[in-house]
Amino acid sequence: MNKDLALCIRGLKRTYKTEGEELHVLRGVDLDLYRGEIVGLIGPSGSGKSSLLHAAALLERPDAGSVEVGGINGLKLSERQRTALRRDDMGFVYQFHHLLPEFDARDNVALPLLIAGYSFAKAREHASDWLTRVGLGERLTHRPGQLSGGEQQRVAIARALVHNPKILLADEPTGNLDPATSDQVFAALTQACRGSGTAALIATHNLALAERMDRVVTVENGLVKPL
Repeated sequence: MNKDLALCIRGLKRTYKTEGEELHVLRGVDLDLYRGEIVGLIGPSGSGKSSLLHAAALLERPDAGSVEVGGINGLKLSERQRTALRRDDMGFVYQFHHLLPEFDARDNVALPLLIAGYSFAKAREHASDWLTRVGLGERLTHRPGQLSGGEQQRVAIARALVHNPKILLADEPTGNLDPATSDQVFAALTQACRGSGTAALIATHNLALAERMDRVVTVENGLVKPL
């Protein structure tokens, strides 16, 4: 296996049954994601982008295919092992930040490390470092309600990357932001991923942002194709 191959998806199929009908959303998807690579994922609503992200995250079991993270086929693991793989090797950013309002920025970012067993002091140290990387070094003790939408999303990015995952999966991470703020958040996300060597798969409707990624793929007729 190529040591720089972070995510390897082969033959992924997903069919949903609704009211007696079968909807073939994924029809044998193949996709490789390499260390430090930023890949855009585009396609119309209902094309299967979210299904692909959920399968890649090992949150949803496909009907066929394999999802290898760092050479390990996550679909052959137990639920407990899949949970550990997600915790250790994956980061997630969504359209809405899902920050805990009672915690400040630093403690929101530190939370995944505390869950992983880091000491409180070490978790806060890493969180402070990552918040500085995304331009929030002076906002460590601000709670989400004291931050702008773009700042909140940058906190979410820091939280997703604080444990140095192999893969970042992002679903419309700038979809709730105005164009200028979207640009700032996207720049922070891509710079952070490239700096840490994290591979990123980013679903977006923003074609201008997608064109700034290393490459773009589209979900079309149940398959992933280069744009």
